[in-house]
Amino acid sequence: MDVQFLKDYLSDLYYTGKTNDKQHRYQPEVVRKYVRVVGILDAVSRMEDLFRFNSLNFEAIGNEEYSVRIDYHYRLIFQMDSKPGETVLTICKLEDITNHYKA
Repeated sequence: MDVQFLKDYLSDLYYTGKTNDKQHRYQPEVVRKYVRVVGILDAVSRMEDLFRFNSLNFEAIGNEEYSVRIDYHYRLIFQMDSKPGETVLTICKLEDITNHYKA
């Protein structure tokens, strides 16, 4: 899939492992797992391939929004669009990292 970052802090975390945004600072282990999950999203060619990775807990959460598990506490929220006329190109737009169990 073609991965696009909708927020700057997501791109910063992926490419540099840190961000200047004080609101979005995570432990190094969470950042390492985030980079691994984005790598998986980038490597697969279609949405159905994500079901092979049981640890991701891939699920639809809303109107064309999906999520995968980063770790026990955090999930990565994203959108997917397929380009008409293209054979397998799917654009994955990363939206946010959320604390799944935070009340």
